[in-house]
Amino acid sequence: MIVATSAYRLGLTGGIGSGKTTVAGMLAEMGATVVDADAISRAATAPGGSAIAMLKIAFGTSMLAADGSLDREQMRTLIYSDPTAKVRLESIVHPLVGQEIARQAEHAQARGATCIVFDIPLLVESRHWRSTLQRILVIDCSERTQIERVTARNRLDTGSVTKILAAQASRTERLDAADMVIFNDGVDMNALALQVHEIGTQFGL
Repeated sequence: MIVATSAYRLGLTGGIGSGKTTVAGMLAEMGATVVDADAISRAATAPGGSAIAMLKIAFGTSMLAADGSLDREQMRTLIYSDPTAKVRLESIVHPLVGQEIARQAEHAQARGATCIVFDIPLLVESRHWRSTLQRILVIDCSERTQIERVTARNRLDTGSVTKILAAQASRTERLDAADMVIFNDGVDMNALALQVHEIGTQFGL
């Protein structure tokens, strides 16, 4: 077991459909504080979110849904046709997400958290995270499994999911960045929970 005066900082990542969110939930049940970058990003681009005013200036009101949130499907389509749109989007959203991640981590530390799990989908793509984390846990599965899970869950066609995968770090890149790996392919929930429990106990959970 790791003994430290400050909270252990564990990075958690995995490609879309890998089961990363499920693992984060299991670690939370064990007592970890989970800082969810994706949830923070969604909040920033929700109606009235901190990014909306700047997004409206950068992309116009046509990129907003009827409720005032970012139209994610329309933005995804724009990014496929105009790569500079992704850079503009990230330049607005990422700093806001980073600030909120830091705020939540500081709050968890102040409350005496034992382990803070930074659930970051683009952890490998955002190189600066490596120096701020003590270990990186990657949830891994085959690309075929990712496509099957995402098409069933999000009702997207195979072509759309393949484009999403192409925009993320490759499976090899994620595994190269990993200190620990859970292979979540062809295992049931009980088996997955056992793997998560074994890892969680290493961090005082």
